[in-house]
Amino acid sequence: MAVNLLSHDVSDLCLGKPALRSLSISATIGGALSALKRSGEPWLSVWSCDQSSSVGGGIGSCRCVGKVCLVDIVCFLCREENLERPLIALDSPVSVLIQKVPELVKHLERNSSLHEAVDCILEGAQNLIVPKRGRAKLNAKPKLLQNPSFGTTLHNGREYCWITHEDVVRFFLNSINLFSPTPTDSIESLNIIDHNILAVHYDNPAASALSMFNKALLSQTAVAVLDEEDKLVGEISPYALVGCDETVAAAIATLSVGDLMAYIDCRGPPEDLVQLVKVRLEERNLAGMLELMEDDYWVSSLSPLNSSSSSSSDDEFSAGRTLKSGGNSGRMERRTEAIVCYPGSSLVAMMIQALAHRVNYAWVIETDCSVVGMVTFARILEVFRNRVSTFS
Repeated sequence: MAVNLLSHDVSDLCLGKPALRSLSISATIGGALSALKRSGEPWLSVWSCDQSSSVGGGIGSCRCVGKVCLVDIVCFLCREENLERPLIALDSPVSVLIQKVPELVKHLERNSSLHEAVDCILEGAQNLIVPKRGRAKLNAKPKLLQNPSFGTTLHNGREYCWITHEDVVRFFLNSINLFSPTPTDSIESLNIIDHNILAVHYDNPAASALSMFNKALLSQTAVAVLDEEDKLVGEISPYALVGCDETVAAAIATLSVGDLMAYIDCRGPPEDLVQLVKVRLEERNLAGMLELMEDDYWVSSLSPLNSSSSSSSDDEFSAGRTLKSGGNSGRMERRTEAIVCYPGSSLVAMMIQALAHRVNYAWVIETDCSVVGMVTFARILEVFRNRVSTFS
């Protein structure tokens, strides 16, 4: 029964997941950027640890206070005051990137129910921090002590994983028949299409959409790119931007939305657009951004992970990786093609499509490519929760 499905422990979804690597709240933004590239992960959890509360040589009381990704850093660098001095901006504390929305990251005990997890997501949580199964290790020391501000997987004597919207939706999909006939209902009939979307025109300056990129990051969605007839031609999403490197900040500052799509839509930016960005940076006297784009920047000027410790360039996370462009590009393909469905598409079809492309949403369009709205995983989970309530 579907009711029993929601009674599962949330820790069931942690099976097979690696322990969550962390970044200390004491790190700098440059350190966070370095750590992201070394880990190859799109996100890093940020932890605050009260070492004064440690007992018997333990690691103290630690709590995940947020998460950071490359898009956080890029949006920060795109601020007018940081465009002029990006290298100084990279020395800012990573805490300035933490979204001031406390419910974005939520701690749950491993015996919390899936019902609780869904409720947290519907209240706004993007990631659920859950202890992995296994006995707590008293007085255990953090792993990877070569870099105390990055790489530690042990907190409060436990290892943690995090659960995403995708994890929960995939779990429901595996038991989709329990919710019959709802999965075959159209998304329009279920009234789950959000019509309040983020959209920008193809010819607009990319910098004019910066606030939208921030909102898309916060909502785990994307910004629709429209032509002169308001038809959907693509999207710019955090997913696509994460596949770039920090120099995409210069592209956002200087290119149109359409040119930015071309810049991020392949394994590496076209050389003609790179040169165009450099010319426009010179015209605006943004010498700092030009320096950031130099190929040898991260070799000669790698920021320390925090103000009191330097990073090791030969630890296990940097082995076989370069710290310049493409640090994440081998793991995920950049793209600006929008994932679309139609008002008459079934719920299960939309779920399968979004999961196949590893996104949390799908655009809803008419046959002429005009945008109707968007369906997100959060709205889908709301349908399942409401369906369970009718059973009980």
